[in-house]
Amino acid sequence: MISSLRGTVLSAAGSLVVIEVGGVGLAVQVTPAHALSLRIGSEAMLRTALIVREDDLSLFGFADADELEVFDKLRSVTGVGPKSAMGVLAAMTPGQVAEAVATEDDAAFRKVSGIGPKTAKLIVLSLTGKLAVLPQSAPAPSAATSITDNVLVALVGLGWPEKVAAQALDEAVAHASEVERAGVSSLLRVALAQLGPALHGSRDGGDRA
Repeated sequence: MISSLRGTVLSAAGSLVVIEVGGVGLAVQVTPAHALSLRIGSEAMLRTALIVREDDLSLFGFADADELEVFDKLRSVTGVGPKSAMGVLAAMTPGQVAEAVATEDDAAFRKVSGIGPKTAKLIVLSLTGKLAVLPQSAPAPSAATSITDNVLVALVGLGWPEKVAAQALDEAVAHASEVERAGVSSLLRVALAQLGPALHGSRDGGDRA
């Protein structure tokens, strides 16, 4: 059982990162926000869960023990697989999951792609009293909010000032199609396209001055 790993980040895209440990590159599924926080070439330490199936071995990685605990508890619920559990963690923090369970707020789970009304209610019923994570009194972010937050983090990580990145993101959301607004990577591309002309224009203006 692989419970944790530490190594160099070889790649990080979408929800998949590759960590080199002892000369071996291990592919690990993480949340989009977690992937965006990792830098290629830097060292990373992840808590992990190894999911073993007849024809597949999959590693899922987490930033801390609370995320791993919530992931394991979610998987214990009938109808919730690893991908659905990661979907919950992509939209909610461990504290928000605990808060939703404690207040019997199954609507918070219905917002997650792949979680239907029956499964959402089952999550609340099954996990009541079983989470050691402390509830966090804050509303769960909507999928759209989570996506834009992740894109903003990515833009700042690429070196853009937060104010400039936020303005470009607002313009990207206004001009993007519904499909482009539904994914971190697609919305990021639109935002970068907005920043590109702005940067070039700024440079041209400086030359003319």
